[in-house]
Amino acid sequence: METLRIGIVSISDRAFNKTYEDQGLPALKSWLGAAVLNPLEFVAHLIPDEQPMIEQTLIELSDIQKCPLILTTGGTGPYLRDVTPEATLAVADRIIPGFGEQMRQISLHFTPTAILSRQVGVIRGNSLILNLPGRPNAIAETLGGVKDEQGKQIIHGIFASVPICVDAVGGPLVETNPDICKSVRPK
Repeated sequence: METLRIGIVSISDRAFNKTYEDQGLPALKSWLGAAVLNPLEFVAHLIPDEQPMIEQTLIELSDIQKCPLILTTGGTGPYLRDVTPEATLAVADRIIPGFGEQMRQISLHFTPTAILSRQVGVIRGNSLILNLPGRPNAIAETLGGVKDEQGKQIIHGIFASVPICVDAVGGPLVETNPDICKSVRPK
């Protein structure tokens, strides 16, 4: 299996300023490490909620680092400093609205404030860029989806569609652990 190079970006003023320890990057690495069977290479950044810096980081991960998958965490709420979606849309070539719609649908199973989330999914060149929520449990929920008490999938997480999209933008074939996330591919 080919190595999957993933750009991961935690966007938080407080974590960047060391007011508290960042939990977004470890949560992403942990979930992806369990769910993806390919060897993984992470290109990680912890940055403040500054739109120009977010844009610059996404462009670097896409155009220079050549990451076919870029995941951000944080900065997607309704607060004035939450500008991750604006930065992501500013660097996008194409928008894939289904990713944001699905993340909100999943999150509504856990909290009614999910309607305030503004996550987006876009393509820039040969990269899929997805904005995830900031809390570690919300990251795992949106990536993996909703399961019942017996472990049966009720709502697919967004990662079920990530492998086919990574393939569509020219990235490697991504294999997933079906116990964590069964990826969906056309026959």
